[in-house]
Amino acid sequence: MEIDYASHFSALAHPQRLSVLRMLLRRYPDAVPAGEVAQALNVKSNTLSAYLAALRAAGFVTQERDGTSLRYAASPAGLSALFDGFLRECCQGRPDLCRGIGGDLQTKKGTDMPFRVLFLCTGNSARSIFAECLLRAIGGDRFEVHSAGTRPASQLNPLAVRMLAEKGHETDGLRAKHMSEYQNDAKAGFDFVFTVCDRAANEECPAWPGQPISGHWSTPDPVAVHGTEAERMLAFQTAYGMLQNRISAFVSLPLETLDNLALQHAVDDIARKD
Repeated sequence: MEIDYASHFSALAHPQRLSVLRMLLRRYPDAVPAGEVAQALNVKSNTLSAYLAALRAAGFVTQERDGTSLRYAASPAGLSALFDGFLRECCQGRPDLCRGIGGDLQTKKGTDMPFRVLFLCTGNSARSIFAECLLRAIGGDRFEVHSAGTRPASQLNPLAVRMLAEKGHETDGLRAKHMSEYQNDAKAGFDFVFTVCDRAANEECPAWPGQPISGHWSTPDPVAVHGTEAERMLAFQTAYGMLQNRISAFVSLPLETLDNLALQHAVDDIARKD
């Protein structure tokens, strides 16, 4: 099928339409309610509808109905078809333009260098701390693990720390920290960067050096749950269990043998499993 490159690129030429697409790509594979997109980007509902219609017409966004509401998700396949086709047809497949990004992870194959992983959430007080501790425990020396927040709390959530200690995790040295501590890291960069809360994924963040594999593993915020201590602890247990399942699946991946494209698909598949 012949692609109308001018109209497709035109859909990306509007700054706010591009912001909508970038947010949905950060949340992929989630399908996000239109109201949440509007609130996160401070866009009026009718204006957002026009943006989404243009992006859907270009094949960059999909729509699904959930009861009475509509949810929207980015379409990496649609974007890939546009850019792959453009480079192949318009640029005649020049190897200096069409190399792609499906290489190996940071040249880690065949070495004893650990994969560097960063978990992000907003406060860095519970969910990303859980993920940090879990990967360190399950993955062992294969991984160098860190966590940070886009707007970190002043201290870790006490119930989160208590639960980690009860499960046998080492909690000394854990602290809430801002992601800026890692953005200018003198090391080679991260191999994987995961967001574990929707709010952090909704935010526009600078690109990480080293072109890491990125993933969004949406996890309900246990800190936001109110009620009895038992009800609150149940929320923390639920978040911990979701992350434990995903991290166990991640650790089981043959990271040393998959290229970046296959790894990205595998990380997205893990996000779809609760």
